[in-house]
Amino acid sequence: GGLPATVKPTEEDKAKYLKEKYGYNAYLSDRISLDRTIPDHRPSKCTKVTYPRDLPQIAIIFIFVNEALSVILRSVHSAVNHTPAHLLKEIILVDDNSDDEQLKAPLEEYVNKRYPGLVKIVRNQKREGLIRARIEGWKAATAEVTGFFDAHVEFTAEPVLARIKEDRKRIILPSIDNIKHDTLEVERYENSGHGYNWELWCMYISPPKQWWDDGDISAPISTPAMIGCSFVANRVYFGELGLLDSGMDVYGGENIELGIRVWLCGGSMEVLPCSRVAHIARMKKPYHSNIAFHTRRNALRVAEVWMDEYKSNVYLAWNIPMENHGIDYGDISQRVALRKSLNCKSFQWYLDKVYPEMRRYNNTLFYGEIRNSKVNNLCMDQGMKENHTATLHPCHGWGPQIGRYTKEGQLFLGPLGSTGEDTRCVVDDQLSRFPQLLNCDKVTNVQQKTWDFSQNDSIVNRATGRCLEVVQANVYFGHVLVLAPCSGQKWTIKNTMKQ
Repeated sequence: GGLPATVKPTEEDKAKYLKEKYGYNAYLSDRISLDRTIPDHRPSKCTKVTYPRDLPQIAIIFIFVNEALSVILRSVHSAVNHTPAHLLKEIILVDDNSDDEQLKAPLEEYVNKRYPGLVKIVRNQKREGLIRARIEGWKAATAEVTGFFDAHVEFTAEPVLARIKEDRKRIILPSIDNIKHDTLEVERYENSGHGYNWELWCMYISPPKQWWDDGDISAPISTPAMIGCSFVANRVYFGELGLLDSGMDVYGGENIELGIRVWLCGGSMEVLPCSRVAHIARMKKPYHSNIAFHTRRNALRVAEVWMDEYKSNVYLAWNIPMENHGIDYGDISQRVALRKSLNCKSFQWYLDKVYPEMRRYNNTLFYGEIRNSKVNNLCMDQGMKENHTATLHPCHGWGPQIGRYTKEGQLFLGPLGSTGEDTRCVVDDQLSRFPQLLNCDKVTNVQQKTWDFSQNDSIVNRATGRCLEVVQANVYFGHVLVLAPCSGQKWTIKNTMKQ
């Protein structure tokens, strides 16, 4: 019943091999019933609702590449078992060019015999990636509503279909529970909205204040974007809205782009606690090993098409120069034309109305690695968080070394906070020899956290007149960052913000 399962000691070698192959315990999956029951994690109020019979029919679309056969079959069984027959028009399996033989004839023979006429299999002739594979699934569908899923085990259709019947411009996300990759136990996740940071990595966020104030945990949760493992939309409306951006590669960012687009262009997106999917959290992803490479490229497409003057935040988060960055994000002219034809609102409206939790960093003048001309291989770094001290470290340009100098003269160091705890700023507390790294809002003496700086010049504190300087020391990297009388040392911050 969705409880943890284990493997006998004699079977551990085979289980380990399959776990490494699939990113989850496929050996165990092969031994668990395809019709296993799992706990019902919906709020109790959901079970008391009765839904009309005349809801729109759904096509349930599963995308897979080299997935364990038993996981796919359990998803198909689950879709059939949990969806009233008169509402389930078709199940579409999109094979994104798997090379596993089990997923060819054995899969076809099984579904054709067990569910004749219900299951369609679409085979991509080359590996397209999740985004374009989902579009292929949509093309094959004929039902009024399309649901897109990764490997999942339960989906309650009626609440979703009822919400879409009320308003075809809603994109609905079932609440997500977790299937542990080692024991396949179903673990309940709390009700959440789906948000993201400025790199466009998705994450769970707290539902909006209004939802908490209303006090109904079964109510839909308005959400700025989606995690992406499952969503349901009216088929024709999804087409009118522009599907997913097929100019993106593999996956990463398309889930954020769809959330932004549906809100800006007259629709909405919501998480539904009365419908849940359980999702296997794989140890490794089936697609490209360097997913950050694709997410970065895709994020720039989103920024350039949808974010107006706020696109600079994406460049800042990834520490990419706004010009001559060398990243080919492809042709965006069709997506720009789509935005125009749908008469979409501004990104400012979206930040104000839909995602007010998202911090905006448009007061930035310079960003990126901060280097001193004296030791060009070391960069300013946030160091160990608990030390609250800015340090030096060999340059790598990732989050801990993203500096940001603002119009107000403040110098921040570390990855952008976006919606979480924000980046700290460099402070001269007038006592220490070392620059402090503190929560800027809590530093009441404004001058202590204000610095005079222009490119290739000193960084001078307004409270003390002391400079950030690099001095030789008997430490691991040979130099330390200190506050000292100015000796004319020069600093540069890698990128200039183009407003």
